[in-house]
Amino acid sequence: MTLFTAKGYAATTIDEIAASAGTTRTTFYQHFPSKSQLMQAVIREIDEIFTTADDPPLDVVVERGDRALVEAWLSRKFDQWVEVRPHLTATYQAAAIDPEIQAGLDAWLEDVAGAIQEGLDRIDRFDAATRRVRAVLAFGQLEYLARRWLSVGWFVDREICLQTLTDSWCHLLVQKPAG
Repeated sequence: MTLFTAKGYAATTIDEIAASAGTTRTTFYQHFPSKSQLMQAVIREIDEIFTTADDPPLDVVVERGDRALVEAWLSRKFDQWVEVRPHLTATYQAAAIDPEIQAGLDAWLEDVAGAIQEGLDRIDRFDAATRRVRAVLAFGQLEYLARRWLSVGWFVDREICLQTLTDSWCHLLVQKPAG
């Protein structure tokens, strides 16, 4: 991650990664067939960091539909961005130039949207035809904020972002529309 942060994903070579790890190119290839496969492992690591801290998990937060739980879950993600900043930065850089990594990132994002939809499905909240788009919109907002935070930091106060995103998630995922 140090090399990717300093040089960027594209400019970092396998030899540099191996040397930084105190090993050889041959040993690197025994663990990862390519730099893309290394990044796939990074995506799995990001997911693990994000999900191991979730109590309750996202699908349960959505199912319960409690504003305080939604806010706490989102706040935890904001806090975790600091820990995964180099991982996310490298992943987004790699995805921009490597279709295999973009596909892995897309699958990860779909899994998160799927967890949101699972919560909505279990509680039978909203018309079934709208649940997927609600999940994608909600997670898309969080991902947009994450990408903005990675590039410019808190462009609006963190607490204002948290309250506004919580409002939006509650509108999309918790509150039944009038009528």
